Amino acid sequence: MMNDWAGLPATYGDVLRRAMDSLFRTFENFSEGTFIVDAEARVVWINKRYAARFGFSDPEQAIGRDCEEVIPNSLMREVVKTGKPILLDILETGREPLVVTRLPLKDDAGETVGAVGFALFDELKALTPLFSHYSRVQEELIATRQSLAQARRAKYTFGSFVGTSAASLEVKRQARRAAQLESPVLLLGETGTGKELLAHAIHGGSARANWPLVTVNVAAIPDTLLEVEFFGAAPGAYTGADRKGRVGKFELANGGTLFLDEIGDMPLPLQGKLLRVLQDKEFEPLGSNRIVRADVRIIAATSADLPALVAAGRFRADLFYRLNVLTIQAPALRERSSDIEALAYAMLEDLSAQAPGASHFELQDDALRLLCSYGWPGNVRELRNTLERAVVLSDSERIDARALAPFIGPARSGHRPLVSAGSEAHASDATSEAPDVTSSWSEAMAAFEKRFLGDALRANGGRVIETAMQIGMGRATLYKKIAAYGIEV
Repeated sequence: MMNDWAGLPATYGDVLRRAMDSLFRTFENFSEGTFIVDAEARVVWINKRYAARFGFSDPEQAIGRDCEEVIPNSLMREVVKTGKPILLDILETGREPLVVTRLPLKDDAGETVGAVGFALFDELKALTPLFSHYSRVQEELIATRQSLAQARRAKYTFGSFVGTSAASLEVKRQARRAAQLESPVLLLGETGTGKELLAHAIHGGSARANWPLVTVNVAAIPDTLLEVEFFGAAPGAYTGADRKGRVGKFELANGGTLFLDEIGDMPLPLQGKLLRVLQDKEFEPLGSNRIVRADVRIIAATSADLPALVAAGRFRADLFYRLNVLTIQAPALRERSSDIEALAYAMLEDLSAQAPGASHFELQDDALRLLCSYGWPGNVRELRNTLERAVVLSDSERIDARALAPFIGPARSGHRPLVSAGSEAHASDATSEAPDVTSSWSEAMAAFEKRFLGDALRANGGRVIETAMQIGMGRATLYKKIAAYGIEV
């Protein structure tokens, strides 16, 4: 084998020319069409079969014309302009599509002087397995993107926040105002008051509505995983890390809104990193030197007393001030008890729609009085849970107080009625105890909550998961309250 390129045989150039000519003739004979253009993408040569396919009985009629005039949708001009080949493509024609390849033609100086194209197949049967696989992958990709886009859109609107009480109308007014602004929003209120619903409505009414709404429940994620959840990680950044790396929620929410639920449970070290991202609008994924820009609006929510956590050193004051720009207090259900009837019927309609073959349920007057006489420590979430259990177990479409009573335990233990569904006389129908005037409101509510949770746990044999589902409270939140109140399980 000769490796001394300085000593090439005299016939080398002739052999090379013959090889190139033979290759061209082979393609020209076996392909469905051959097409050559110059540096201006004008037709220089086209074989007879290809010309006839596009309506030219004589190939000479196509010479000198722009490539697109001869072959609609041709990309030969792009090949000439870029000097880069398009090795495999599908050319849509008025008849069946063609599989084509396009190659640039260069002179001795490397300048592009034209291009040659070959229509390889006029039938796609030989490529059916390839195209079937490609089409299936494309369909799956489109379906996945649509599913993710739907999952990351706002699920609720301002109309979803049912109620016409003064407290409800004020909350919706503040939320609509927040939707028009870009500042962070801090949603405060007890568990089950609809903070997540408000977050969705604010995002859906904002200029970012067409971008993702990404939710992180801080209380539900172990502290050791929160940083990766927020900022993502490079491949192999830590033991057990995904080999492909992980995209964080900040990056997923870029352009849209990041909803941080139960932000009061965020560990202190991560609070500092979150503050830095909010200020700099950029971050580095774990184990990476890559800088990621984050155009994200923050909506945070908590049922905790953030000022008290700041005073106790468990929440950073600077992060609190950064988030506490637009603050909305979601009212407890007992503070808008006049909305209970409307809420109850909206929930019954929804439950009826979800249950196959379900009928229209109606609440009797005594059932409404019972609902309105209860304090609802679990708020709207507990109300829905109670109604759902009543609907599932009721033998009648007309739900009375007797059907509801088994699911409103604390109402039987002397909880003071708050309002009447009918008149003042109705309120006197429910027994109550005089409140302990020596206790503060927060102390009284804490005592009530401790007793309520203890009763619920005992009723479920100490099973936390079942209790959390029954009362409509997050499992992580229930565990924390058990520890805080020292409830024996």
